[in-house]
Amino acid sequence: MPRRAREPLSAAEVEQLTRLARANALTQQGQAERESRQAPAVTAPLTSTPSSEADCQPLSILVVSDVFFPRINGVSTSIASFRRALERQGHSMTLICPDYPLGQTDAPEVLRIPSRGVPGDPEDRMMHYRELMALTPQLAAEAFDLIHVHTPFVAHYAGIALGRRLGIPVVATYHTLFEEYLHHYVRWLPRRWLRFAARRLTVRQCHQLDALVAPSRAMGEALERYGVATPMAIIPTGLALEAFTHPHEASDFRRCYGLPPEARLLLFVGRAANEKNIGFLIEMLPRVLARHPTTRLIITGEGPAQAALARQALQAGLGEAVIFLGYLDRDGPLQAAYRAADVFVFASRTETQGLVLLEALALGTPVVSTAVMGTRDMLEDGAGCLIAEERHDDFAEKVNRVLSDPAFQAELARRGPLHAARWHEDILAAELAWVYWGCVVAR
Repeated sequence: MPRRAREPLSAAEVEQLTRLARANALTQQGQAERESRQAPAVTAPLTSTPSSEADCQPLSILVVSDVFFPRINGVSTSIASFRRALERQGHSMTLICPDYPLGQTDAPEVLRIPSRGVPGDPEDRMMHYRELMALTPQLAAEAFDLIHVHTPFVAHYAGIALGRRLGIPVVATYHTLFEEYLHHYVRWLPRRWLRFAARRLTVRQCHQLDALVAPSRAMGEALERYGVATPMAIIPTGLALEAFTHPHEASDFRRCYGLPPEARLLLFVGRAANEKNIGFLIEMLPRVLARHPTTRLIITGEGPAQAALARQALQAGLGEAVIFLGYLDRDGPLQAAYRAADVFVFASRTETQGLVLLEALALGTPVVSTAVMGTRDMLEDGAGCLIAEERHDDFAEKVNRVLSDPAFQAELARRGPLHAARWHEDILAAELAWVYWGCVVAR
């Protein structure tokens, strides 16, 4: 069946979505302020909250992370999202992150620390701890209100040490459930040993913090099962809705990558790593090809499993049907990929949120995905997506349903942006600011 062209959102639709998001942000902020006055112990996981709007002065935040752009992953995206939104709300943020040999953009508020490569992981860098700590006098002069740590490696230990030296609280976001994927990289130790070690390390690090942010209920529940007792808030990463609903110049994505005009496109966006479960999508693909033989599975992103996944596709006779495009620039090419796709497919077992799902929904691309860990928080069956079981037959059946029914596909495309508006980054940044204030007031 020929693909039905998707029309871009009209200016009126963009304005409607933007107003909806801003109204939600104002409503939620007002509700939080009222509840904090009436019952502060119930509305926040912290020991103290601001008592009025007058208490909410602009904050100066120091962020420490082991990753940032040009390294593309969920942590980098989360930092950039909250940074944009918090600065719009009057706060300021300085970021400490590794220096990368290629592709980085320098900025006055980004402090790049000399780093070295990570064995077995060519994408990541490890900051030199001593050079980071040598910044202490410079950082003390900036009079930061608190520190926000985003990764559990050098950044965590440096963040804790800086918090003690500067006398300010330390908050961390726990982005990754390490016990679920560490065995993919440390294969020579029994999985149960790795799981035990990951849990013990997590509990120890979390108890060093003043507050903890989990990006999903599933992650928060997992940390509680571990025995983490640190005050915790559930705050996912938000989406810059205006950027993803703003019409871009039309580009011939298919022609650019040599894709047949009649091909039905399934899209995956994310790191090519074992924990993303991309192999399941490749295994599922023949059941879609049986009904839609022109289908192509487009995989954007790079990572340590890319070569193995390419071999898997070739061995299954899917060399022409599975296409690896590498990383695409988020401002234009990646959005063109979303818009060109008939279905966005996702089956990660370890996702703490899955921001790419929101991006697909915001651009009106129907989603077929499992709902495991963090993805179960943001997906609602029928609201721009179909939730599938991690079974080849069920997943493929739902993909085929979308591809076979243009009216149903159009309805999912219409509902997706409305659902994504609930995760506007301004809403979630306002929640994070309240967590920050609870820590500052408690000190």
